[in-house]
Amino acid sequence: MMIHEQVIIGIDIGTTSTKAVVFGECGRVLASYAVDYPIIQPHPGFAEQDPEELFAAVIQAVGAVTIRHRIRPEQVKAIGLSAAMHSIMALDESGRPLTRLLIWADNRSVAQAERLLKENDGLDIYRRTGTPIHPMSPLPKLLWLKEKQPDVFRQARWFVSVKDYVLYRLYGDYIADHSLASATGLFRLDTLDWDEDVLSFLGISRERLPRLVPATYVLQGMKKEWADKMGVSADVPVVIGASDGVLANIGVGAVLPGEAAITIGTSGAVRTIAAAPTTDEKGRTFCYALTPGYWVVGGPTNNGGILLRWLRDEFGAQEREVAKKLGIDPYDLLTKYAERVAPGAEGLVFLPFLSGERAPYWNANARGTFFGLGLHHRREHLIRAVMEGVCFSIVSVALAIRDVTGPMTEIRVSGGFAKSPFWRQMLSDMLGKPLIVPQTHEASALGAAAVALHALGELPSLEMVKTWMDTTARHEPKEEHTLIYAELFDLYSRLYERLKEEFDIIAAFQRQGG
Repeated sequence: MMIHEQVIIGIDIGTTSTKAVVFGECGRVLASYAVDYPIIQPHPGFAEQDPEELFAAVIQAVGAVTIRHRIRPEQVKAIGLSAAMHSIMALDESGRPLTRLLIWADNRSVAQAERLLKENDGLDIYRRTGTPIHPMSPLPKLLWLKEKQPDVFRQARWFVSVKDYVLYRLYGDYIADHSLASATGLFRLDTLDWDEDVLSFLGISRERLPRLVPATYVLQGMKKEWADKMGVSADVPVVIGASDGVLANIGVGAVLPGEAAITIGTSGAVRTIAAAPTTDEKGRTFCYALTPGYWVVGGPTNNGGILLRWLRDEFGAQEREVAKKLGIDPYDLLTKYAERVAPGAEGLVFLPFLSGERAPYWNANARGTFFGLGLHHRREHLIRAVMEGVCFSIVSVALAIRDVTGPMTEIRVSGGFAKSPFWRQMLSDMLGKPLIVPQTHEASALGAAAVALHALGELPSLEMVKTWMDTTARHEPKEEHTLIYAELFDLYSRLYERLKEEFDIIAAFQRQGG
């Protein structure tokens, strides 16, 4: 297919793939291409990626989409960038990586995070920076690097995120947007600058970090080698954009205070907009910058669709074979099995903490638990309980956000789970609120494209994105299901509190190789 109109390309550098999405007028998706890459886990608790693979994925994704759809360089009005939060890596003086990219799922710095909370007034750091103290955050990761690999820490000239590294390769400059910087634990919300107290504590000067710029910052003059491989002009305006989480709010049209976006992809998140920086006295929620007057308050969960992938890969050989014969997606078959079971999975509750947990507990030691398992439970009960457990974790975050910002007036959903009417209805029932499903499933890339247009002056207000949105589905909660889930959510919350100390014990046992 040849595309003839002027386009915006949104690049979304995610956890498991990078997508290049081509948008036409009013956010219409014209084409897309994704390049997958692995997570490297050399030791328990480690989660790394090869920065060269991610950079190559950006070049390949854009190049493939422009070539396949015969988009000429002069048709590309701008490129907007989105990237996953909390990544960090060390570079030497010449920009060569000294480490792999440590991503959000990396939990190696558990001890450093616990020490920051107990000994270094971590709650005060959170209130200044908006990033909860947790191993996901670059702050404890850098402390781990300083303590465990001091030679690398000393040799490092630069500490950068994945987006910072991609931009360095494209332009030879070290810059970071306010949004991704506000997810590091090193950035003050009130001054939009690096936090000197935190840097002093780490022993890092600001000269070892990228220069800070707003999300609407425009770069031009890309290195010709990369522009040619991507099929774009070296002078195409590239708008630095923001993090994938905050851009997803724009991409689903949740752009006003009280409007919430819920995303369940590999992991999950609940986010709403605030007019000013807002933190939680209990430290349960994050607060990240977007553009002036737009702050995103929310909480991420570690365990979303990755749990269905775990079920499929480890226990779903039978489903994979059946799905192959029927010519359907194995996930659809897993969902059909879950649909056979009534809400509550006949008294089976699942704590979905296979990767530890972030919001609202911020507990890297939390572990997955089936509770109430009996001989009457079959395969489909476990599948349903896992899906319900993911939704319970989302509800726990939504309640924490409500305490901080007030009631949610509208909830919009996106991510892989949004393709499943069954899973969407389950979440609506649990929340006891209607859910709106906007047309796009590429929320972060669309948000990046919208910020790019905003930076060029072609979209006067980000709120105008709402006019681009068509609603593909709406779910109303079923009261009888809401009552069942309210009872089980109380049990879910009590189970977590009672198992906290036991989680610490089993996590320590696992880390010792037991």
